[in-house]
Parts: sequence; structure tokens; C-alpha cells
Amino acid sequence: MNDFQALKNVQPMNPNNHRPNMNNLAMPKPPSFAATNAVFVGRSIRHSLRNIESLMMAIMLPIMLMLLFTYIFGGALDPSGNYVNYVVPGIILLCAGFGSSSTAVDVASDMTNGIINRFRTMPISSISVITGHVAASLARNLLATCMVIGVALLVGFRPNATFIEWLGAIGVIILFILTFTWLFAAIGLVTGSPSAASGYGFALLFLPYLSSAFVPTNTMPSWMQGFANHQPITPVIETIRGLLTGTPVLHNGWWAIGWCSALLVIAIGWCILAFRRNGGK
Repeated sequence: MNDFQALKNVQPMNPNNHRPNMNNLAMPKPPSFAATNAVFVGRSIRHSLRNIESLMMAIMLPIMLMLLFTYIFGGALDPSGNYVNYVVPGIILLCAGFGSSSTAVDVASDMTNGIINRFRTMPISSISVITGHVAASLARNLLATCMVIGVALLVGFRPNATFIEWLGAIGVIILFILTFTWLFAAIGLVTGSPSAASGYGFALLFLPYLSSAFVPTNTMPSWMQGFANHQPITPVIETIRGLLTGTPVLHNGWWAIGWCSALLVIAIGWCILAFRRNGGK
């Protein structure tokens, strides 16, 4: 029997007999929200480690500003030599602002280079890419803050805070970093390019200069004092300064928490709406 005859003798298959039972096939379980976020946090941290120049600039620029104000302007602003204790809390927030600003560029890069479209095809919550950038920024900023405080101690910063006061100051710093990072993430989502995100985000970095970070607000012109006293940065700085150096905190602590909490809710909501408007999930 040749091959052709053998093929003729083959009975046709009934497709119904070989149709797989879809009920018996186990569908792959999508990754959990925590696992997805852990992956994106690791991705953002690896990107940060590869971009050493940006990380070093976020650390070195606040340190150089602290040395500039301490050794060049400090003698004129406070001849007693105690200016370093005044300026360090402002430098800490300036450091947090510079570190958080890179989040806008990173988010804008993901939104424009096509990678976010790949994430949207996966069975995951693709907004986790934003939370990954935020968490990585928080880790970078805490590292930079520790280094700034270490250099400040070397140049004469002498905090007299108790352990509880240190915890309170760290808590306020973390809340401030989260708030500004989410704000920069929202800016990265709504801008059309990384360069535009960098430009728009840079405007937020001027707020510490219009606060009590470097000089008391009562030394400013009267028309500027109203803004400086009632903008979000001033109560945050005064709270950190009071906790670390013993100056009166008064009502600044509640204003700092209130401002940061309100802005944080607004920033997260802004991010979610902007991400969904761009086709995210």
C-alpha cells in the first residue's frame, strides 16, 4: 500500500471530538498589585543607578548651596556664626525638590517613548509605572537627605532634637517628598516631552527661595511677606527647623501637615485622571 492509498483509508476526524474543553484550561493568574509595583519600583531604581550623573547632581547641588550660604553669605546674615543651624532645614527641602524634579522627566520619557503602550497590553495595572517612579524617587531623596545632613554636621550644624523630634522631622520630610514627587509625576504626565516636563517642573523649585528657607520672612518687602508666610513651603521649613533646633513650632506643624496632605491628594488624583485620559488603566 502506497502512501496515497494509506491517506485515503484514514477516517476524517470529528472536530467535536478533539475540541479542547475550555473549562478545564487553567487561566494564568494576573500578578498582584503589590508584585506589579515591586517590579516597577525595581525598574526605576535600576534606571536611577544607571543615571549616576543625575543622582550626583541632586546630591551635590544642595550641598554646594549649603556651603555657599554658610561660608560666603552666612557671615553677613548672622555674624554670630549660627547661620548654618538656620539654613540647613531649608537646604533639606531644596534637596528634596531637586531630587523629586527628575520624576517629571522620567514619567514624560515613559509616556513618549512607547514603552507605556507595551505595559498597557499586559494584564497589569499600568499606572504602577508611575507609583514605581514615585517610590524610587522617595528612596533616592532619603539617601540624598542623609548625605546633606551628614555634610551639614561636618560644617557645624548642631541639632538638639530628641529621638521623638527626629522621628517627627523625618516624617514631615517624607510627607513633603511624597507630595512634591506626585506633583512632578503629574507634570510629567500632562506635558508632551521630557524637556517640557523639566521646564514646567523647574518653576516649583523657586518656592523655597520665596519662603523662610534662607532668611526670615520679616526681612522681606511687605508685599512679599504675605506670599512667603502663607505658601506651603514656609510652615514645612519652620516645622523641621523647630523640631531639629528647638525654635518654636507653634501652629506651623498643623499647617505643614495640612498643606502637604491636601496637595498630595490633589496630585494623586491629577495623576490618575491624566493617566486615564492618555489611555491608561
